Amino acid sequence: MTLTDKEIQADYKNRINRVFEFIDQNLESDLSLNAVSEIAFFSPFHFHRVFKFVTEETLNEYVKRKRIEKSASDLLHKNITATEIAHKYGFSDNSSYSRAFKKYFGVSPTEFKNQNPNKFSKIRQLKSKNGQEYPDYEKYICIINNLKKWTEMNAKIEIKEMPKMDLAYVSSIGPQNLESAYQKLMKWATPQGLMNEQTKMVTIYHDSFKVTEPNKVRMSASILLNKTVEADGEIGLTSIQKGKFIVGSFEIGLNEFEKSWTGLFLWMNENGYKKADKNPFEIYHNNFNEHPERKAIVDLYIPIE
Repeated sequence: MTLTDKEIQADYKNRINRVFEFIDQNLESDLSLNAVSEIAFFSPFHFHRVFKFVTEETLNEYVKRKRIEKSASDLLHKNITATEIAHKYGFSDNSSYSRAFKKYFGVSPTEFKNQNPNKFSKIRQLKSKNGQEYPDYEKYICIINNLKKWTEMNAKIEIKEMPKMDLAYVSSIGPQNLESAYQKLMKWATPQGLMNEQTKMVTIYHDSFKVTEPNKVRMSASILLNKTVEADGEIGLTSIQKGKFIVGSFEIGLNEFEKSWTGLFLWMNENGYKKADKNPFEIYHNNFNEHPERKAIVDLYIPIE
């Protein structure tokens, strides 16, 4: 049996799914090779090889990246100082955190917080050191206003309390692998009697395209479950916990998803809501290939505090 055997690969990916969840939930804790390999029931040496085979990153590279990216998300969505974030994610001081952050993003944490388009509430504070507005300030305001108008015309936005949702999923690293993940999921779900006209497909985003390289964004290609099933190889089970969400209902082309998400986060900031420390997701209500204009009827969910 070799690493390329399909059954072995499925078992390995199932174990790595557990590792992904553990890392997400413990970014502020000890994530050494010895500690994490125990979660996957591998020896540290074997786990190192398997993890890099699946993710194309070493564990240390993956954890360091996730901490920096999560800190960037905290800068955007939480009222927390860079010093507090530095200690939260295990940096010895603010200086070492700033160096690591700038090496990854090319700007300091403060510059990132002030310049990032997610911080729409800060737009009128964007000044250069001499007090002058940035050269593209007016153009930037025009883009934001156009996006607000587009969102108002194309979305129905509500605040909803959602119940707990149970899902089966296949992990996808990068959008280029998402279709394949859904194919694997449907191949498993069909003989289980889980696929019918009422079945809802759900994509959960564990990373943000605004802070993570697209080909490293981890997603879960999922279906909502209406009965109890067992995990099987590459198929994992998870839940979206009950809570409050901003829900944007759209009918959009495939090239309009990014605009829709950006518009929904803009609406969140302008209406004074704070993103909760949970993952955004999409629920699809049609097969876009069957739509006369090849559009997706989809709800975008942002968890809020």
